[in-house]
Amino acid sequence: MSNKDVNGEDNPLNNNEGRAAENNNDASGEKDVCIKKHSGLSRLSKIRTAAFFISLFLCLTVVFAFSFIIPCPERPISEKTWSVQHNNSVGYPFLATEDVNKDYVQDVLFIFKTDNASGFNVSCVDEGFQSPCFFLSALSGINGSALWVRPVSDGDVHLVDCSIHNLGGVDSLGCLVIRKSGFILAVDSRTGHTLWEKPTGFPAESAVIQPVLKISDVDKDGVEDIMVFLFVENELQSAIFSGQNGDHIGQRWRIGTEQPSGYYTHVTKSKAQYVLFYKGGSIVAYSVSELSSHTAGPEAKQLSTVQDSDWEAHRNITAECISLIAPSSSGKILHILNVPGRYYNNILVVKSEVSELLDGQKFETLWTVNTTNILSKPALGYFNKDVLSIMMEVETDGNKKKVFIVDSRSGAIQWEIELNLGIARQNPAVLNTGDHRSTFLFWGMHPPDSNNSELEENLFMFHPVQQNALLQLNNHTENIILFTAALFERSRHSCYILITGPNTTEDPGTLTISKRKLKEAIGIGKILWFGTEEVNTEKIRDDYFRIRYSSH
Repeated sequence: MSNKDVNGEDNPLNNNEGRAAENNNDASGEKDVCIKKHSGLSRLSKIRTAAFFISLFLCLTVVFAFSFIIPCPERPISEKTWSVQHNNSVGYPFLATEDVNKDYVQDVLFIFKTDNASGFNVSCVDEGFQSPCFFLSALSGINGSALWVRPVSDGDVHLVDCSIHNLGGVDSLGCLVIRKSGFILAVDSRTGHTLWEKPTGFPAESAVIQPVLKISDVDKDGVEDIMVFLFVENELQSAIFSGQNGDHIGQRWRIGTEQPSGYYTHVTKSKAQYVLFYKGGSIVAYSVSELSSHTAGPEAKQLSTVQDSDWEAHRNITAECISLIAPSSSGKILHILNVPGRYYNNILVVKSEVSELLDGQKFETLWTVNTTNILSKPALGYFNKDVLSIMMEVETDGNKKKVFIVDSRSGAIQWEIELNLGIARQNPAVLNTGDHRSTFLFWGMHPPDSNNSELEENLFMFHPVQQNALLQLNNHTENIILFTAALFERSRHSCYILITGPNTTEDPGTLTISKRKLKEAIGIGKILWFGTEEVNTEKIRDDYFRIRYSSH
């Protein structure tokens, strides 16, 4: 064995070094490439690291700025209760809530008649009206301050509606006022400014049927239009006005010869829309798309006809309408309500003797309930979780009233109570709660204590969590023109609103618009217990106080 081989076996490292030395010239180029690659990767890694820390620093700076330096927007603090008075005024049966000034708190819209509104630096003369005249006003939901006040009519008005989207092309709700003097006025609910004003062309003896109907864009100008129903010269007619500028579209269309007591709009399973006119014990329906086509006439673009096959199967070819209930049906129809069902909407027909729920597609009676001497328009809420119920009020013998809640699926009575009747004829109000049920508010008179000889008319509050208890919120002696309940902020600040004072048939006096937070009323309210066992009434009050409300 050579010395070379022995050295290689005894010291393999030396052997490798020798081989490396032999190939040194060949590998020198590759080593330069590797060194350059490692150097490039090292620089790239440093750049990435620097970029990461710079980004982290910027993020922390932004978080710090928003958390400590830039102040958060102040949340408006609403007063628990406020009250506004107008002297020498009368009220009008219109009340609405809407976030007028976009502060995320609902505001109050109402209309009243007075000889002047000098306290608001506005008068009837500003619009060329004689005094007294009607003023439309928006009050801040936070404190009751006037956001705007403006005169809208020097004579009586047919209707006021402040729920019309995109009126005049403005991206908000607008108010529509139809005067008996023959003009239709659109008002921006944010400012009170006029969007447009046009003559209606209605004869002086016309009777406009409330409310107005919002329809699809007939004239294709990008804004939904408005259909108005009126009874004139022994004819029921329809008219269409442009939501963009108030122009009259087409001509008035003759629908029939009967003057209805009112109407209701129903959307079928196939999303077809029908208008249901009711009078006496009968209901007749017309397709909205068909009415639009006839009324708009050749001036409008070609309109597509949307109809429902189930409904059209009941069409009376001679009368050109759909008959839902025969005139011989028991009782006079007072109200029609939409009641959501499992797959489509059903129709609650409230009559003076017996009310019934009709299947919204097949017109079959699902259930009936005795409503002899019904006192108010029913209210929809939730007695059980996620199961729709209906609150009704009927007059009973001995100057009393029965308030009861009906299961919308079966017609079974879920809860009822009897109170003294009183003089208030206000509809019940409902506020949904976070436990998927509802709080019900209604008026009545409770028998007085033995040491009190007078009866007090009160607003009562009921929640299904305490089925044997009522909360008596407050008593009122003034004439109540309107009452409603609303959430003034999303899922919070539940309130009730009252307009009290003289109405349009009485002499002018003090008109009061007031808001009270429910929790404020609960704190001073009285618990009425109707169960047989003894209970801690303060615990019940605490249960009411802890109720959380929901916007849905």
